[in-house]
Amino acid sequence: MNDERKACFVVMGFGEKTAYTRDHKPRTLDLDATYETIIKPAVEDAGLRCVRADQMLNSGMIDTRMYEMLLRADLVVADISTGNVNAVYELGVRHALRPHSTIIMLEDQAAFHFDLSHISTFTYHHLGSDIGAREAAKKKAALQALIETIMAQPARDSPVYEFLKGLKEPMMSDADYQTMLTVMEERGDGLQQLIARGKAAKKEGDQAAAAAAFGKALSLMAGTAGGEAPVGQSERDFVTQQLALTTYKSKQPDEKTALERGLEILEGLSPDTSNDTETLGIAGAIRKRLWKLEGDPVHLDKAIEYYGRGFNVKRDYYNGENYASCLVMRAEILADEDEALYDRMTAKKVRGEIVDLLARELAAADVEDRGDRVWMHATMANCLFALSRDGEAEVHETAFRELAGATGWMLETYEAGKEEVLRQRAG
Repeated sequence: MNDERKACFVVMGFGEKTAYTRDHKPRTLDLDATYETIIKPAVEDAGLRCVRADQMLNSGMIDTRMYEMLLRADLVVADISTGNVNAVYELGVRHALRPHSTIIMLEDQAAFHFDLSHISTFTYHHLGSDIGAREAAKKKAALQALIETIMAQPARDSPVYEFLKGLKEPMMSDADYQTMLTVMEERGDGLQQLIARGKAAKKEGDQAAAAAAFGKALSLMAGTAGGEAPVGQSERDFVTQQLALTTYKSKQPDEKTALERGLEILEGLSPDTSNDTETLGIAGAIRKRLWKLEGDPVHLDKAIEYYGRGFNVKRDYYNGENYASCLVMRAEILADEDEALYDRMTAKKVRGEIVDLLARELAAADVEDRGDRVWMHATMANCLFALSRDGEAEVHETAFRELAGATGWMLETYEAGKEEVLRQRAG
């Protein structure tokens, strides 16, 4: 049976992407959170079919079908918060093809170096790793209302048609468009389904199943599974990172092989020169585990290099805590007492900076909406234990345990970190 609802085509990246604020500070935005908590529910509750651009990867004719969707979609929502060149280009094509029914979305702290002052934009606030529940609910309702208004009374929103008054809108037949919509919506093993499957398995602690799903997704994106069209490198980063992470955590067929395979996968993102904090955090974790497994100091030096860059580039607390821990590990094996002292003092300084940073963030009014709040408390606890501020550490440990609940892998991860901190402090 044909679905006669009008269609909304969503133009945006997916996964976690680096964006820059107006004062040039880098931050990470989870674009999936934007899509899943604001855009998709708003579109569907407004009565439209919702199709995201990355769902076109199974078509084998991504350029043709992309242009078809940009022309024929009853509504286009374009999130350009990260300055993704594909999304911005596709927005420009839409403006050239249709005089109305296009919504531009922009995260309220995002820097965008193109003059949008003459174009109306829908803004929202992203916490970085997630979107707060209250913000998501508020903006979902506002976006739904905007969509309903636009669909009821289309108004010119394309600057092309605004300035070129005599321009005529192109036309195209309906048959192929309807077939394409159905295929994009109903395909069973498309990219989004594979990524969702990987995320779910990872959350449940089934790292092998997660790695299998992310591996299939990466093959699909690279054009090696069934001849699908390739996509840009920026679109592959998230899946590559998740594949490397879940591969090494799976410990299959054995821990050493899994770690080496994870490092091999991550080489596609050039960790030796990258400034991406997620890439650096995963590379550091793999090297740290190889050091513990093999005792080769080259691995420990590399872990320190990766974690240190990840902390210094963005003051990322995950990279920072591990940077400090690895510095103390190296201090324990250095023959030169001055070098060992330097590493210990650097570790102490980094932990102090993390405590100050997280204290400010935990005191923010919107902290309860942050999806990473559980790890903020875990990191605070371990840094404070390392600094022998046990009373303060126990407060954050209690907060972590309350937020983590009975989730086994989260508790295990925290306990392993705490055990290492207390061992270092005792030494």
